[in-house]
Amino acid sequence: MAQEYSYDVLVVGTGNAAMSATLAARENSVQIGILDKAPKDDRGGNSYLTGAMRFAFNSVEDLIPLINDPTPSDIQGMADAMPHRTPAELYDQLMEANHGKSDPNLLNIHVSESLNTIKWVRSQGHDFVPAYTGAVNGGNVIGINGGTAGLLEHYYKLLEADNIPFHYGTSAQELIVDNGRVVGVKAITSQGDVIFHAKAVILACGGFEANAEMRGRYLGRPWDTMKIRGVPFNTGEGLTMSLAVGAVPYGAWANAHCSPCDMNMPDFTLPSARRTGALGASTRYSYPYSIMVNVNGKRFVNEGWHTRGYTYGQMGQHILRQPEGVAFQLFDAKARRMNLIAYDPTTATGTTANTLEDLADQLGIDPKGMVQTVKEFNAAIQDGTLNPGPFRMDGKHTDGLEFNKTNYSISIEEPPFEGYAVTGGMTFTWGGLKVDQNTAQVEHVGGWSIPGLYAAGELMGGLWMYGYGSGSGIMAGATWGRRAGYAASKAALGE
Repeated sequence: MAQEYSYDVLVVGTGNAAMSATLAARENSVQIGILDKAPKDDRGGNSYLTGAMRFAFNSVEDLIPLINDPTPSDIQGMADAMPHRTPAELYDQLMEANHGKSDPNLLNIHVSESLNTIKWVRSQGHDFVPAYTGAVNGGNVIGINGGTAGLLEHYYKLLEADNIPFHYGTSAQELIVDNGRVVGVKAITSQGDVIFHAKAVILACGGFEANAEMRGRYLGRPWDTMKIRGVPFNTGEGLTMSLAVGAVPYGAWANAHCSPCDMNMPDFTLPSARRTGALGASTRYSYPYSIMVNVNGKRFVNEGWHTRGYTYGQMGQHILRQPEGVAFQLFDAKARRMNLIAYDPTTATGTTANTLEDLADQLGIDPKGMVQTVKEFNAAIQDGTLNPGPFRMDGKHTDGLEFNKTNYSISIEEPPFEGYAVTGGMTFTWGGLKVDQNTAQVEHVGGWSIPGLYAAGELMGGLWMYGYGSGSGIMAGATWGRRAGYAASKAALGE
């Protein structure tokens, strides 16, 4: 016989969007239950993958209240790095990254509410820290203290102190619908079936990136066989059970966030492993200051078309399209001297050599092709000031190549040379559900909102179509998780 529970609001997931929804619902004093497929040690989903939230601000004065006792040097450092990122600027940057295809209503809320969301996070008792140094950061001048891992652990403590129940190792399978209204979830555990009754259900349990069958169906080859940066638990049940009750599929179902990662990265990276630093060992984000070649020694992409924060989510796709799904990031001694290479050569898959020919041989690249590519690249670099960094483009470019590099063009001529083997690591899928922009209530194909059903986080479609900005997923999850929590708790109270 199935075990049964009853709550006012049921939240599915334990990542940033789910916890934001739970905290917001808690403000309306409703009875909340939380379920998660993962065990407790690996709760949190893909939210552990970042350490910052990308938001709009009009001056550094907006940042100071978010930080505990910032020093004068930190305030000046933030001002020098990025004195402002106005709502209009951030909107334009994100829309440009998505080729103008983002849902403008969703993106407007995402941007215009971003600073308010940051302030709300701060009001929950968690602070931010200056993070304006490092040439390969994501272009955010402050970071979450302790990263998102620290933020989530803070949230868990708040909720556990309130005795809000977490049901771990519990996989949601089907929405319970009564007369058109979602009134609960059927789930399964290793011990059998579980029925959760609820007046409102919030789905914040990720996309389908960990489901090879769904990746093959919606994204095609080679997505079905690729490695995943995140957890193995995001297998799409939140999406499939919503579509089964008439939810509108929305956004870019044939596209996803895919970034450069070590060729020998693990198939998945669990939160329990990330706490030991396993995630940082796999990311390969120094590529804007490299040239990337395939096994034939040929460049295939403009490595510096924008700052890293706006390109890394797409760059992995370009790598996957290369022979064997692999590429190589090449640097010379200047890049290491300028602190532009973030990799530990003792743990990264790569090598160092005193000649380009030796480097190519060790990496398994065609030596003639690679040497010719480097020669042509060096000769094509134009006059201009090299000023590599995460906050602005420097215009140091090449001319006359099939793939001109438009920024950060550094010659490859001073030994020792370094090369690192990379592949594309998938982070999350961009296809999701259509939601009401104000309440995060899921829309029905018939043109109405589905009573009792809300979605936030990776399940929500329409924001990311072709591109992304570092820290934007966590921001979107917090913004609409909060909205979903407020709306669902009000609905549960009959308001």
